[in-house]
Amino acid sequence: MIAHRGEILHFLADPDRVQEPLCYEYFPDGLLVIKDGVVQSLSDASQAITKLDPKTEVIEHKNSLIMPGFVDTHIHFPQTEIIAAYGEQLLQWLDKYTFPTERKFEDKAYARNIAEKFLNELLRAGTTTALVFGTVHKQSVEAFFEACEQRNLRMIAGKVMMDRNAPDYLTDCPESSYQDSKSLIEKWHNRGRLRYAVTPRFSPTSSYEQLQKAGQLMREYPDIYMHTHLSENLDEVAWVKELFPDCDNYLATYDRAGLLGRRSVFAHCIHLCDSEWQRMVDTHSGIAFCPTSNLFLGSGLFNLSRAVENNINVGMGTDVGGGTSFSILQTLNEAYKVVQLRGQTVSILKMFYLATLGGAKTLDLDDKIGNFEVGKEADLVVLDKHSTPLMELRLNEHNDLLEQLFVLSMLGDDRTVKQTWSAGTKVHDRDQ
Repeated sequence: MIAHRGEILHFLADPDRVQEPLCYEYFPDGLLVIKDGVVQSLSDASQAITKLDPKTEVIEHKNSLIMPGFVDTHIHFPQTEIIAAYGEQLLQWLDKYTFPTERKFEDKAYARNIAEKFLNELLRAGTTTALVFGTVHKQSVEAFFEACEQRNLRMIAGKVMMDRNAPDYLTDCPESSYQDSKSLIEKWHNRGRLRYAVTPRFSPTSSYEQLQKAGQLMREYPDIYMHTHLSENLDEVAWVKELFPDCDNYLATYDRAGLLGRRSVFAHCIHLCDSEWQRMVDTHSGIAFCPTSNLFLGSGLFNLSRAVENNINVGMGTDVGGGTSFSILQTLNEAYKVVQLRGQTVSILKMFYLATLGGAKTLDLDDKIGNFEVGKEADLVVLDKHSTPLMELRLNEHNDLLEQLFVLSMLGDDRTVKQTWSAGTKVHDRDQ
C-alpha cells in the first residue's frame, strides 16, 4: 500500500461536453492511495491521512502536480534514432530516412536495444501508455513486447504490413503478413497489460489483398486494434487516388476492408473530405492528433474543432520520429499553436484531457487508465513546477490551476517530469 500526497488533478469527463468544474477533480492537497497497482481512493489529504493504515508508505510531492500518466496515441519505436532528420516532406522522408533505418530491425537484438531506449524516453516524458508502430519484421514486435512486459507497461503495438511501394528488404506479402500478425496476436494480445494492433503502414504500401487480410484479422479477433495513417500529406492523398481509382476517397480504402471501428485509430487526418468526416463519426473511429510531426514535415494543420463538433475521439500523438519530441507537454505546446493558426480556440483543460482521459478513450482503455477513479490501474506522472528557473519565476506570481497547466504545457518538457509510475511502481525518477 502506497499513498501519494500532493497537488492532484484528474479528469472525469470531456471539458467540451461537461462544464467546469464537473469535468475534473482537483485537490490542492490530495491523497492518492494505491494497493497492488490499483487505485483505492482519492480524497482531500487532511481528512484521509488520519484514517490511513499506519503501515502505508506516504510519499509527499512538494511543488509538484500529480496527474494520470500521459497517453500517446501514435508513435514509431523504430524511428527513435532518426528523430530530427533534416529537410524532407512525408514521402521523401520515408524513402530517405525511415526505410533504411527500419531495415536494421530484422536483427532482434538490435530491435530490443532500441526498444529499451525508446521506453526510457517515453517514461522520462511521463508517458505510460502508447499505441506503437513496429517494423515489417515480426521480431521487432517481439522485442518491443518483451521490453514492455519486463516493466509491466500498458502498451499496444503491431507489426507493419507492407507489400508494395517500398524497398524489397522491407516488404512482406498478404499471406505472410496475415500469418505473422496472427502469431503475434495469439502470443501477446491480452497478455498482462499488452494489446495488439493490426498495422498496415498506409494504403499506398498495402495492396487491396493485404488490406483485406488485415480486415480478416479484425473479424477473427474482434477486440484487437487497427492502427494506420490517413490523409497526412496532400501528395500522399493524390497518390492514393491514383492507386485506388475505384475508391471515392482515402478513408474508403480502409473502409471496404472492414478496418474502421471503435478500436481503429487513424493518425493525422488533416485533409479529410466531408464524407470521410461523417464516416469517422458513423464508425466511432478515433484520431491521433500529431502536431509536432505535422509542422515538422510541412503536412498541414489538423482541424481539432471539427473533430470536437463531431464528437470524434481524439488523442495526442508525438509521432516520433517525424515528431520532434517524446514529450506530451511539448506536443501540447505545438497543438495550441496549430489551433491558433487555424483561428480556432482550445481550453487548457481540453488539452490536458486529450493527454490523459481523452487519449485513454481514443484507445478504448478508459475503463482501465486515464484518471484516478477507484479500481483503475495506478499510472501517474509527477510534474515539478520548479523544474526550470523560468518556470519557477513564471509560477511564483500566477499560480491558479489553469495558469499552472498552461505554463506547464508551454514551458514543460522531460525536465518537468520528476517521476513516472506504472501500475503503482516507480519506473522513472529524474533525480536518481
